[in-house]
Amino acid sequence: DPRGLYVCETGSKRSSLQVHYRMCQNCIEVDAPTISGIVIADMVATLFLAVAVYCVTGHDRGHSSRASDRQNLIANELYQ
Repeated sequence: DPRGLYVCETGSKRSSLQVHYRMCQNCIEVDAPTISGIVIADMVATLFLAVAVYCVTGHDRGHSSRASDRQNLIANELYQ
């Protein structure tokens, strides 16, 4: 624990320094490999999410929408 009163004496001169320091109990060290791992994992997750959204939303496969089919049926005189 580095807290306390530190005194420096040089000859007849005396200086003191009071240190207040709080150490973290639950701290983890974040170094360059940890940060790069977090960034790469974030990029992979973002890419996976983008591909999933692209696949779920569907593509224009040449099918007409049901709304346009319904409008065509209602406009036909035979069905009225």
